[in-house]
Amino acid sequence: MGDILSNYDVLGAFWLTIRLAFFSAIGALVLGTIVAVMRVSPVAVLRLLGTSYVNIFRNTPLTLLMVLSVLGLTFIMGISLSEDFSQNAIRWAIVVLAVYHAAFVCEALRSGVNTVPAGQAEAARAVGLTFGQSMTNVILPQAFRGSIAPLGSVLIALIKNTTVAAVIGTADAAGLMQEIVENETGSIGVFAIFALGFVILTLPLGLLFTSMSRRLAVKR
Repeated sequence: MGDILSNYDVLGAFWLTIRLAFFSAIGALVLGTIVAVMRVSPVAVLRLLGTSYVNIFRNTPLTLLMVLSVLGLTFIMGISLSEDFSQNAIRWAIVVLAVYHAAFVCEALRSGVNTVPAGQAEAARAVGLTFGQSMTNVILPQAFRGSIAPLGSVLIALIKNTTVAAVIGTADAAGLMQEIVENETGSIGVFAIFALGFVILTLPLGLLFTSMSRRLAVKR
């Protein structure tokens, strides 16, 4: 293990994994919130679009989306996010991870919306709030509090799913692990190092979100 840590930039690879997870998590949260609002909107067309988005991306393999982003959009259609190949792969990985996990963020938030009593939405309409105002000021704040635990699960899944980005050439933890396995012997030790790295990344988050869900739970 000492030779592996000294000969390969393991910390740099995990740092890229963290960056992928961080930026894609922000994108997934923003996009997922928008889709969740569309799914509970009184406008039928918006509900249809939100439902279609969730059904399409939740049922499409993430690996397929990753390959499509580079082979399809970059090489065939010429849509590149950077002139540098490695940076292009990283940026497309962030976009794909965000778009894919936004569907799961949407469903987590929708479950939180369902925990808000219907009377609160009726009261908001009664005092003259529009749908957007009631969602922003009344429904969504409580929905976020009620969906902290499932949102934490989505974030943990996103961190683990960053490994899929290795198929398009990103030098993240999974990409480096593949390189080490090809060049070195003793694969068990390699797997142990990277498994421990992902445990270190995800276990504290699981404990944090569990604690937050208990402390911030809406009292009924």
